Amino acid sequence: MTGFFNAKGDRRTTKLTGRRARGFTLIELMIVMMIISILIGMAAIVYDRTIKRAREAVLKQDLQTLRQAIDHYTLDKQQAPQSLDDLVEAHYMREVPIDPVCRQKDWVVHIGDTVLSPDQTSTGVDDVHSGCEQTAMDGTSYTTW
Repeated sequence: MTGFFNAKGDRRTTKLTGRRARGFTLIELMIVMMIISILIGMAAIVYDRTIKRAREAVLKQDLQTLRQAIDHYTLDKQQAPQSLDDLVEAHYMREVPIDPVCRQKDWVVHIGDTVLSPDQTSTGVDDVHSGCEQTAMDGTSYTTW
């Protein structure tokens, strides 16, 4: 075996020994990559749930806002709106919101024959629901909200 002498005069061999000198094995690299991919997968699932939960919260808020606007319009005008666009035209809302879950503007309106006050002259839209057929995180359908 050939060798050389270092600055102190100790004899060193050209053959490298020890774990640091040879690097990582393919198995070790694959294990690390597998752990990283599992962590990324878990983070993606948490991210998707967070986004869905946020969209559901916005949907609940939008439905509440639409229902309040319908009630205010009905009490002020003594007649229920005939469509959601009536709320925008009468300046009770700036615009009809887009359903954040299905990302569409198709709301399911309920035309009822109930009146909110004795002075109300006509009936019209009295409730609104999401047109999304998907299931919420709590197991209910968005159309029942």
